[in-house]
Amino acid sequence: MSQVSNQSATTRSAKEISNSSSSSPSPNPATELPSNSTPISSMETTSTSTRKNSVPTTTSLNVATTTNTTETLPRRHRRRLSSLSEFTDPFSNAEVYYGPITDPRKNNKNNNNNNNNNNNNNATVRFREPTTVNENNSASNVFGPGFTASITSTNEAVVANKAIPRRLNRTRTMSVFGNVSDFKRELLRDHHLKRRGSEDDSYLSSKGNRRFFIEDVDKTLEELLQNEDTDKNYQITIEDTGPKVLKLGTANSYGYKHVNVRGTYMLSNLLQELTIAQSFGRHQIFLDEARINENPVNRLSRLISNQFWNSLTRRVDLYNIGEIAADTKIDTPEAKNPRIYVPYNCPDQYEFFIQASQMNPSMKLEVEYLPKNITPEYVKSLNRTPGLLALAMEEHVNPSTGEKSLIGYPYAVPGGRFNELYGWDSYLMALGLLESNKMDVARGMVEHFIFEIQHYGKILNANRSYYLCRSQPPFLTDMALKVFDRIGGDQNPNAINFLKRSFIAAIKEYKTVWTSEPRLDPITKLSCYHPDGIGIPPETEPDHFDTILFPYTKKYDCSLEELREMYNSGEIKEPQLDEFFLHDRAVRESGHDTTYRFEGVCAYLATIDLNSLLYKYEIDIANVIKTYFDDKYVDPNDGSITTSADWLELARLRKERINKYMWDEESGFYFDYNIKTKERTSYESATTFWSLWAGFATQDQATAMVEKALPKLEILGGIVACTECSRGPISINRPIRQWDYPFGWAPHQILAWEGLSNYNYTDVATRLAYRWLYMMTKAFVEYNGIVVEKYDVTRGTDPHRVEAEYGNQGADFKGVAKEGFGWVNTSYLLGLKYMNSHARRALGACIPPKPFFKSLKPDEKSMYGL
Repeated sequence: MSQVSNQSATTRSAKEISNSSSSSPSPNPATELPSNSTPISSMETTSTSTRKNSVPTTTSLNVATTTNTTETLPRRHRRRLSSLSEFTDPFSNAEVYYGPITDPRKNNKNNNNNNNNNNNNNATVRFREPTTVNENNSASNVFGPGFTASITSTNEAVVANKAIPRRLNRTRTMSVFGNVSDFKRELLRDHHLKRRGSEDDSYLSSKGNRRFFIEDVDKTLEELLQNEDTDKNYQITIEDTGPKVLKLGTANSYGYKHVNVRGTYMLSNLLQELTIAQSFGRHQIFLDEARINENPVNRLSRLISNQFWNSLTRRVDLYNIGEIAADTKIDTPEAKNPRIYVPYNCPDQYEFFIQASQMNPSMKLEVEYLPKNITPEYVKSLNRTPGLLALAMEEHVNPSTGEKSLIGYPYAVPGGRFNELYGWDSYLMALGLLESNKMDVARGMVEHFIFEIQHYGKILNANRSYYLCRSQPPFLTDMALKVFDRIGGDQNPNAINFLKRSFIAAIKEYKTVWTSEPRLDPITKLSCYHPDGIGIPPETEPDHFDTILFPYTKKYDCSLEELREMYNSGEIKEPQLDEFFLHDRAVRESGHDTTYRFEGVCAYLATIDLNSLLYKYEIDIANVIKTYFDDKYVDPNDGSITTSADWLELARLRKERINKYMWDEESGFYFDYNIKTKERTSYESATTFWSLWAGFATQDQATAMVEKALPKLEILGGIVACTECSRGPISINRPIRQWDYPFGWAPHQILAWEGLSNYNYTDVATRLAYRWLYMMTKAFVEYNGIVVEKYDVTRGTDPHRVEAEYGNQGADFKGVAKEGFGWVNTSYLLGLKYMNSHARRALGACIPPKPFFKSLKPDEKSMYGL
């Protein structure tokens, strides 16, 4: 029969079925399909192995009388479009991967009974084996090759439904060829078989792309922990002594056939996936093997971009303010209720938070105004009634009602017990957020900093009432420029407005905070960390200062608690305690709390890190004034007029003073300068490389740092915070400090990498980045996906274990780490930019730096500065 007649027959049959459906009260075919079935219009032949393992299902449709002409319709291959669940990327985030209902028991139980309500005169189409359209009322290929329409009465269909019990529907497997998800295309590029195959085909099975069917998530999770978590910490690590193997059922056998999952890494990933699935309320799941044996480099970078940032992001609204305002660091009766303080000139925000408290009285949210003038005495008075400080909010208008409402700009928190907007943490997190294309969060943090400078006078240590007197290392200008470039730059008028507002705030901060007394030294014209404040910092642990305070209990014949009350109230005066807490607050403002570098002296040090940042401020401000303010800036705060030349002169003078007072040619270090003793210190710190990041060191100075300073600071896991010699001996009376040897920190790595690259030492930066990424990856693989605040860069086995006064944030989780730690997340994403494919493979195999560098060819070693 001709092709034309075949096509016309197909058209007639389709039209007749369409007319019948529209003229009778039949149900919607789409709603009749089981949730895991394929749409009728896109069905195609399945392989023998697929049919063999499939669970039979029945789908009914009402149709009119078919054509009386006996015709054999041509078999036309139509590409089958599988259900959406089959096209889910196995590496997508949890909300996508576990989002759809995967438990077949939750399917609509009424689907199989819909046919009982149909008119008895209507016929029913049941899909069985391929046949042809003929006078005996059988049809073929109307809905696609491989399916048939056998005509029965409704009564027969009812009987059939009773005869065939409803079974759980399994997800259809993907075709090996053609319409498959992208992650398989590489495997199939050179495979040219024409037939379809099930996903358990030996070709794919050998490549590790199987899927598992977890019939009972809770039971499997319990079994996994019982067998493998021998130390009972809800993590599977190399320290657990279980058998390191678990049987899982395959998806294509619907759990009948099993395969072994082996090894710490795969079992810990399985624990993470099961924990996530359980948190989503899933009782059964189909789990891609690729998700638990994923390359650790790919897995960690994926988790950071798709999950960790989302878990760390906050955005204040009417419903979550109580949770965000709650504070776990202060344990006083008055601090039990969440409290928020609002600037005196923000009535809209005050009304917003009052509305939030009225909408949810059980939240017990307390809302208070701050005074216009915030003094250290006032801040101390809030120590027993601490609260969250309001941040920037934007106005939203409902287009249908015209109603206006406020919502906070998004921001990211560091993680662990740090649940506020922090100063320099935010800059370092913004670098990673931008790398992950989360521009809204990075921009939101800049908006918050503008708000803080306008209403609180400075970028705060964090937005809590007890931080009102102190700031943190300033990064606003560079942060604003990086966000500006990502939101459109010169081509976006809104971006230009954003940049201008950011720099107006930065100039105010520069003038009123960092180049004003008490932070500015009038002699050297260099700046120090020197915050205001009275009394004992309330956010510390109650016994944190007991060693310092204990001698005074004998002097005043009182308990430690009584001494704290007397000192904070001013009842007793102790100049030595006043000076100790001045330096303690300065250490916290520096961000390097704590270190022997700053202990008992921080407020008197013009540090290399702070003055490097201020030099960068001056250069950035000069460039922005020249480009976006027509080289004339009229300060709205003090009325002064400056040009780019004025700010370049300030930068030149600061560079000159830094080199005069801080540079040591013999050692190749920039040291801090003590403005009281008028002497340069000798504490060898990783912050010497901040001079390269800021860009004021000469090329000769950079070479001296690489040749002399770097060998003292470069060890197994990257750059250590300071040298062991500078830290000095450790004893019971002189405990270890977290910003000293042997610990390494992400900010030091990130700024050193960029600084070295600025001076054509990208090869050295690549070597240092490999060391840091190796340490992170190894801990991630061997310790249940852990990512922590800091690392012991001297330890090859368990670098996340830190024996210091604050422990390690990010290590306390059960089952799965959902946040990592802010700036460490960033360091991993930025460090990978230095890695080529060879280095990434080595990191995925956890090859230590020494054998990796040794195995390189001579021409490859130059890429790592070897």
